Amino acid sequence: MGDSYQIKDQEGLYFLTFQVVGWVDIFSRKVYRDIVIGSLDYCRKNKGLHIYSYVIMTNHLHIIVQSETSSLSDTIRDFKRYTSNRIMNEVECNPGESRKEWLEMVFKYHAKYNGRVNEKQFWTHENHAVELTDNSIVDSKLDYIHANPVRAGWVENSEDYLYSSARNYSGFERSIRY
Repeated sequence: MGDSYQIKDQEGLYFLTFQVVGWVDIFSRKVYRDIVIGSLDYCRKNKGLHIYSYVIMTNHLHIIVQSETSSLSDTIRDFKRYTSNRIMNEVECNPGESRKEWLEMVFKYHAKYNGRVNEKQFWTHENHAVELTDNSIVDSKLDYIHANPVRAGWVENSEDYLYSSARNYSGFERSIRY
């Protein structure tokens, strides 16, 4: 991968996309979405991550974030490592997960072709980092994030989707406190 989508300024404001390997629709289950929300909240409270916007779709998430500790890459690495371990453990241990064998096969398959992981891989390694350097780009990415569930046909209004910061911007109950 070239360096055009890498986090270069560790204190910069970034739009990031985290994609599940094979575009697996893992976040169709609440339990896995809640793991992501809990981890983002932990990073906010304990790692200096400022979360300006987010949406969790079925197989990826978009966020606009910034680090107050000058180590955005490290925080993102830790977030992805923790969530992948927690989610894969939940898949393995949850007797109600009907897709268990298939999910584990997909995660193992993707790890086999990646020298940076051992047994299973959950997230792709790319974050598609776009530095947000002016207000028009910020507004564009914010609108893009909040419109995702509307474009998917899940809700008519972006603030009606429970796993998006559009609720925060509209004054509804928050999943993540800012």
